[in-house]
Amino acid sequence: MEHDDDVDVITAQQINRLDDEDHAFFLKGLGPEYRLEYEASWHKWARDEQLAPAGDWTVWMIMAGRGFGKTRAGAEWVREIVEADGSARFALVGANFAETRMVMVEGESGLLSIAPPENRPLWEPSLKRLRWNNGAEAYLYSAAEPEGLRGPQHSHSWCDEIAKWSNNSGQAQAAWDNLKMGLRLGHAPKIAATTTPRPVPLVRALVSDSGTVITRGGTVDNVANLSEAFIEVMQSDYGGTRLGRQELDGELIEELEGALWTQAIIEEGWVNADDISQAVRIVIGVDPPASQTGDACGIIIAGLRADNKAVVLADHSVEKASPETWARAVANAAVRWGADRVIAEANQGGAMVKSVLQAADISLPVKLVHASRGKVARAEPVAALYEAGRVLHAGTFPRLEDELCGLLIGGSYEGPGRSPDRADALVYALTELMLGRKREPRVRV
Repeated sequence: MEHDDDVDVITAQQINRLDDEDHAFFLKGLGPEYRLEYEASWHKWARDEQLAPAGDWTVWMIMAGRGFGKTRAGAEWVREIVEADGSARFALVGANFAETRMVMVEGESGLLSIAPPENRPLWEPSLKRLRWNNGAEAYLYSAAEPEGLRGPQHSHSWCDEIAKWSNNSGQAQAAWDNLKMGLRLGHAPKIAATTTPRPVPLVRALVSDSGTVITRGGTVDNVANLSEAFIEVMQSDYGGTRLGRQELDGELIEELEGALWTQAIIEEGWVNADDISQAVRIVIGVDPPASQTGDACGIIIAGLRADNKAVVLADHSVEKASPETWARAVANAAVRWGADRVIAEANQGGAMVKSVLQAADISLPVKLVHASRGKVARAEPVAALYEAGRVLHAGTFPRLEDELCGLLIGGSYEGPGRSPDRADALVYALTELMLGRKREPRVRV
């Protein structure tokens, strides 16, 4: 098809720098025929880091933040190969069959969505297979069932979110090993792995392997295709946090040696905030600041379920607040959550803590705790509850989790800020619920 000279001289980088209005104007100016061809021509508008590296490689890992365009890059790599080679046999591997289908095949950036109408593959869900007109095929697999990859032969593979693959009893590594041993077709077997970074064994092994070609990037690299509101909310909520560095910036963050908590342990206890069981008891842990201009006032809400598991419900901590301000924040949280007790450290100001809290709400029940042991010593038995699977988090609390992962055996703290205020407040709340005097759960009214 003939091309307009003005279209050909515009580079992908220039197009990606256009704002939404100019980008829409550019597409409109192409006309219907050119626009369809442009949108189907991945190499015309993809960013350089979304294109497969040159040279001889076996594993290409795109390890980048959310919204980077990893899925689109993986799907377009598959499309390029199958359209050029009718003998290609792909293995599409996700964390489970549902994700393989919903993300890699049927998703907005999946293989069905990106294919031009004249070359869209035939999707056979019952056979877990995609077939192209030229004879190329792709089969769906679950990393949770590694034995399914033992036996079948392939020429290429696209593996998605390998950091999410379950590794109970070594499943993730077994799936990867079986996949590689089955790449026996063709003359140059290749694997593309797209993932958000997490320091799980499989990701660590690939990063340390000199044969892995790694593409790194963050959410902001794809700002041209993401809404400003999304970027602002993500930066506001997670910018500078451990979770933000991992999930947005695409940074592989190794766990601190000797940490009482690891991100993996915390993530194992994540539950949907909308699906948690009704707590039979709710308390608020408070770590008051020494001064108005100093550390934050840690305010953590936790509940005890009927099955004797605790759930961290919310983080209402406030920073650089006057005593009246943080006391009012505690009082408001108590009303909102129906807390039956506030557990506050008494060391900073002693009885003043109780009087300030009660001045904010005279009916607020307050229990003062005297921190006679160090922060880590108080935190150790609570960390053991996490390891035993007895503490859950109703959602993600990035700043709290960063502080927990910064508490080290031996008494030191290497997390954000000068002091783990949120972590201290959590320890007070969970100690009251799980490690204090034995209380029988009762139904809340």
